[in-house]
Order: sequence, then structure tokens, then C-alpha cells
Amino acid sequence: MKSPLIQIKNLHVSISTFLPEHLVASASYLEPDTFAPAAPATPAGDALTPPAIGDYWAGQGGIYGGLRHYPEGLCHIIFASVDVGSHAYGEYGTSVEATSNIDGLANTAILVNRDGSHPAAEAAYAYTCDGHSDFYLPSSGELHHGYLYLPESFEKDWYISSTQRSALYAYFMDFEDGWLSATASTFERLARPVRRILQ
Repeated sequence: MKSPLIQIKNLHVSISTFLPEHLVASASYLEPDTFAPAAPATPAGDALTPPAIGDYWAGQGGIYGGLRHYPEGLCHIIFASVDVGSHAYGEYGTSVEATSNIDGLANTAILVNRDGSHPAAEAAYAYTCDGHSDFYLPSSGELHHGYLYLPESFEKDWYISSTQRSALYAYFMDFEDGWLSATASTFERLARPVRRILQ
């Protein structure tokens, strides 16, 4: 009879990391008046108790959409309760790095920091509500999340995402039939700001 090589009843692992100063999220080394995406803040106290999905989250700037995974961790996603007009993606024929299907915050940072014009991203980024000014244009995946969990909170129309498909096309979401489509970035579609906070 062979005995086991190792028996572990309790295992506790602790890992510490030290980031160089230039990687600290709270520090921004961009040109003045540029937008740097920082890790979303975690609200204090009772503010972390969300309402039911689809209800307005008082003090958080919009309609609660549930939880999603992001590079910084599990976050609450909050969609503005209003659209900010119809806008084009912008810069038809120009390829940009705003291609994430998940992270609209990163896409928006790329778009609003360019020398060119990206009207939809700029309109979402300028939106404020309940004292929050960290809104951005959602990615194609975030719009799909809105269609799955909050369809009644949107118009039965096309919405523009921050996700570029190519130099000529961006992704749009149809809130009537659920289609995700790549359409010319010159077309004007509804824009709905979104923000997120760490769980």
C-alpha cells in the first residue's frame, strides 16, 4: 500500500506585487486635458447595494444592468437612463485601436484622445449624472448586455458602440431585433452612455 506523496488540509497563499510608479493607475502621464481610463472606484457603504436589474440606481447615474467581468475585476454596469442624441462614429477611412468588444472605457479613451473627431464617443464622455462624470460609449459587448437584460430601457432603434470593425465600419446594435452589425462609421445612430464601478 502506497502512501500519498502529499496531504494538504489547509493551504493559504499570499501574493504581493509592486508596480513601478509609471504603472500606478491613479497617476496620469498624458498630455493635459486628455482622458486616461482609471480603474473604477468602489462606492462606500450602502452605495454598493444595487437595486434590481432594470431599476434606477439612485446616486449612481442610471439604470442598473448587473455584473460584468472587466480587466480590473467584477463590476456593476450602469446605463444612463437617456440617450445623448444620434451621432456618427467618426473618421471614416481611419483605422484606430478602439477594437475591444468588452471594454468600452478603453475604446472611449482612445477615441476622445485622438486629434480627429469621434462624435458618439465625445457625447458619451461629456455626459454627467448624479455627480458622476466617468461615463463612456459602450463596447459592442456592453450594448449586447443591455439588449439581453434591459431591452425595455432602450428605444427600438440602432445604437452605436465604441468598437471599431475596420477603418470603414463600426459595430451597431439593433434594440428591436437584437442584431449586431458592422455599418459605415459615417451613419448617425443613438448613443447611450454607460459607467461601471467595482463590486
